[in-house]
Amino acid sequence: MESPSPLRLSALSARVSDTLRAAFQNLSFWVVADVTSHSFKASSNYHYFELVEKDRDSNHLLAKFSAKAWGPGARQIEQFEQATGQRFTNNIHVLVNVTVEYHATYGLQLQVNAIDPGFTLGQIEQQRLTTLRRLAAENPSFIQQAGDAYITRNNRLGLKPVLQTLAVISARNSAGLQDFRHSLEDNAFGYTFRIDEYLTGVQGEASAISIRDTLAAIFLSGIAYDAVIITRGGGSQTDLLMFDHYLVGQAVAKFPIPIITGIGHHRNTSIADLMAHSPTRTPTKAAEFIVAHNRAFEESLLSLRQTIVIRAQQLLAGQQQALTSLQREISYSSQQAINTHKEAVQALRSQTVHHAQRILYAQRVAVAGLGVQISARSQGAVARQSQSLEHLASTVRVATTTYIRNQQRYLQHLTTFMKLMSPASTLQRGFALVRHQGRLTGNASAIQPGDRLEILLKDEILKTTVTDKTPHDGANDNL
Repeated sequence: MESPSPLRLSALSARVSDTLRAAFQNLSFWVVADVTSHSFKASSNYHYFELVEKDRDSNHLLAKFSAKAWGPGARQIEQFEQATGQRFTNNIHVLVNVTVEYHATYGLQLQVNAIDPGFTLGQIEQQRLTTLRRLAAENPSFIQQAGDAYITRNNRLGLKPVLQTLAVISARNSAGLQDFRHSLEDNAFGYTFRIDEYLTGVQGEASAISIRDTLAAIFLSGIAYDAVIITRGGGSQTDLLMFDHYLVGQAVAKFPIPIITGIGHHRNTSIADLMAHSPTRTPTKAAEFIVAHNRAFEESLLSLRQTIVIRAQQLLAGQQQALTSLQREISYSSQQAINTHKEAVQALRSQTVHHAQRILYAQRVAVAGLGVQISARSQGAVARQSQSLEHLASTVRVATTTYIRNQQRYLQHLTTFMKLMSPASTLQRGFALVRHQGRLTGNASAIQPGDRLEILLKDEILKTTVTDKTPHDGANDNL
């Protein structure tokens, strides 16, 4: 039997090329695959990678093709990254339009002509929704869904009035961390903060466990942090996948210290944002949130201080008016008492003078009658009677003068007594006046424990509350 004529490898390659060209010329196909072994040459704008399909149950490889994208295909990948925020890299699920090519040196390849961004976004969103459903289903004690929102143990925590002692989770040398510190420390109000940095990886899905362990380290530190801030300085959607990871969402949701996120994304809200107490868009926004929160507390204190000042001024003005009114009342009452007693003394003086005149008149009549009766008596008897009369007149004059002087002394005594008994004199001597329910009182029976009293001293008004009443007969007073 004759041996077949051998072919050169290039001849076989040409036959394969002709066959594939005849079969696939002018044909393109939309295929679903995963990207692996990706590399990119920026100088030539070439993407080299493999498209693979794996069995969903066993993860065994079912098919694999080498692929490339350049020219229009590379521009399609740029548009895909702009539309999705997703870097074209390994381990993403894509829908691509390809043509089949064969090269004698590089072998069979797929040329990528177009890529559907909506398909990849849908895959990411579907995975995100699946994670959210799993979180709510497996952790009902600290995650409950309420419409499109989620109620978690963390977002039910109350923020302290002032946030000052802070723990920050971020990557080392992160621009987002620097932005956060700059915005927080250079605030316009001069607030100071303690910022403890907990540095860890915050990019890539593998960092989810690191984030969870870092939160545990913060809790076990024993430091009473007011809040925990998770920051990141932006990046692609792939870099943000970690914040949609089940472990991160679970750890954030049940953490016992309020968490503020400033991950640095503008398109979507991550699962970490939904589970956290206060989600913000960027590290700078997180710092602004903290400053604004502290400023709100300061403004409430300033408003309260103003209210207290106004109320104190109103109370002082009211007490000043009451004191002025009481002063006028005491002065008027004292003057009235003095006037009343002065009129009584004057009336008594008039009565005394009139009485003395009547006595003198009666004595004169008696003397005149006596003179008629003894006119016949001897000159000696007349002389004796005359002396007796003169003595009597002198006695009347002395008695009248003494009586008037005594009444004047009594009037002076009454005047001095009224001055001593005036409220102003009483206060000057160290005594006090008691005012109950806006009125001066000395009636202890009207005062009960718990009543508010005002004690008027010479220079002060004391406000007090009655705590007890004890009967007192005054027997042991030593004033």
